[in-house]
Amino acid sequence: MPPWPPPFAELAGTLRAVERWLLPAECLLCERPVARADDDALICGLCRSRWLPVPDPACVRCGQPLEAEAECRICAGWPAGFGGVRSAVWLASTARNAVHWLKYQGWWRVAEAMAPAMLRLRPAPGDAILVPVPLGAARQRERGYNQSEMLARAIAPAWRYQVASNRVWRIRETARQTDLTPAARQANVAGAFGARWPGRRAAVLVDDVFTTGATLVAVARALLEAGAPSVSAITFARARRPLDDAVEEVAIGET
Repeated sequence: MPPWPPPFAELAGTLRAVERWLLPAECLLCERPVARADDDALICGLCRSRWLPVPDPACVRCGQPLEAEAECRICAGWPAGFGGVRSAVWLASTARNAVHWLKYQGWWRVAEAMAPAMLRLRPAPGDAILVPVPLGAARQRERGYNQSEMLARAIAPAWRYQVASNRVWRIRETARQTDLTPAARQANVAGAFGARWPGRRAAVLVDDVFTTGATLVAVARALLEAGAPSVSAITFARARRPLDDAVEEVAIGET
């Protein structure tokens, strides 16, 4: 069940306490007891400490770590107003498992354990709006929530940013990106999003995984065309290697 609206926050806290009384305080990933210091986390501190941060130096636009003086090819065709994409950790080991629990197992509260890793990705100081990458209607009904929105709502209090989940929507359903080549991914999501934007505040897209950036670019184009002055993005995880002509060996990365 997605987060409770503000009027029911107190009730939600009570139900959460009951949940922890009824269920053993075990980490979803390693099934070991969660330490008292980890409070209400569904993923223990030890598992989170094993997540590998995406290192610097990185491309200033797409955040892909650079090798020597190699020129980044991922973001060469991105629109001018879109840049500053950053990812917190590599999509590997327990980080991959965390995404799986969030995305496919119905455990939306895993986002609360994933969000702290993303806090260091805050864009330059200034007022901005967090925009979760939207799901298609069918997928939203299937999951019962949008995993990107769960991450955005877990991050927002620390940054004091507003979350706007209704500023971008899917005009049409798209095929799953997982088994598509980079070119096919771009074609799959081209023109798939609509947007409206209020005022002159910057938009910060939030998603779970960065693979090729095709979905993020398509959403950014819609926001820029709707009047957003600038668009950046943050994701929890990033696929290990950039995609060229082969399909990435990432079973759960779609973005």
